[in-house]
Amino acid sequence: MGPHIVVLAKMVPDPEGPPSSFEVKTAEKRVVARGIPPVINPFDENALEAAIRIKERLGGTITLLSAGKNLSRAVILKAVASGADASVLLEDDSLDQALLDSRKTAALLAAALRTLDPFDLVLCGRQASDTNAGVVGLGVAELLGLPAVTLAQRVEVSDGKVVVERVLSDGYEVVECPLPALVTVSGEIGDLRYPSLQAIRAAKELPQRVLRPDDLGVDLPPSWVETVSLEPPRRERRCRLVEADSPAEAGEKLALLLREERVI
Repeated sequence: MGPHIVVLAKMVPDPEGPPSSFEVKTAEKRVVARGIPPVINPFDENALEAAIRIKERLGGTITLLSAGKNLSRAVILKAVASGADASVLLEDDSLDQALLDSRKTAALLAAALRTLDPFDLVLCGRQASDTNAGVVGLGVAELLGLPAVTLAQRVEVSDGKVVVERVLSDGYEVVECPLPALVTVSGEIGDLRYPSLQAIRAAKELPQRVLRPDDLGVDLPPSWVETVSLEPPRRERRCRLVEADSPAEAGEKLALLLREERVI
């Protein structure tokens, strides 16, 4: 019997959306995406692809776990259709991304994972594309008492252990640890395969469970991070007109101005 793998998948605004669609609300200290569809965090898609490759070699099952408010069923369905066997949605109006920090998110996911025990391996992206904090995975591992390996570009499971190639600035290193364990996956592992239309239709029949925070009996810890202020960057533009009687004189004056501004 193959391993039971749980993949943590965060729903985020599509990072390929135009910058003009992101509005900085200074008073609310948050960034709001306008007209951008939600997607699974790309690094979490890498983690799901890693899980599918393990399943192809060893068998087993994959459970997709996502938490948030008003989760898109279409986005979840597409991810599940890529190769997962079931999905668990931790969903509630209180789980607005603006109200959750990494510590609270880790506590919620850890509590949800306890309901899925026994599991052999937890995979998640190295970071989320909206905050780039990169600490939720390690927080979950700490709360569950799991060994954790970060920045994986390759994940193998055999003989009750996980073997990981970790990305380094000048290459990679090989790390192994006993199961159960948690591994954060980097983009080097490869993109998530695109599901066929037939797989998407079949995924509609796969098990999906919805949990509320009250079902988990977890008390959310206080936030460790406080956003003091949030403002869009200020851009100042200055224009100086170079007047001259000839192109040569204009070039000379322009060169002097550029030297004054220490451009050249």
